Amino acid sequence: MEKHIHVTGTSLVSWKDAILQTIAQASKTLDYLTEVRVLDQRAKINGKKIEEYMVDLDLAFTIDRDRDE
Repeated sequence: MEKHIHVTGTSLVSWKDAILQTIAQASKTLDYLTEVRVLDQRAKINGKKIEEYMVDLDLAFTIDRDRDE
């Protein structure tokens, strides 16, 4: 069995960094991550410069039915 959640992450560096940082943070509380899908990318701009990169992700993880509650 697999479950999906939608999460939003940010980075001051790049969209790739936002994806990697979001997966790293999610893996601290979610076990058995199996897949990521990028749903959306956007950025905040200030003048002519990107100030913050944002990503919306669909993270999938396997549910461990044998895990003790």
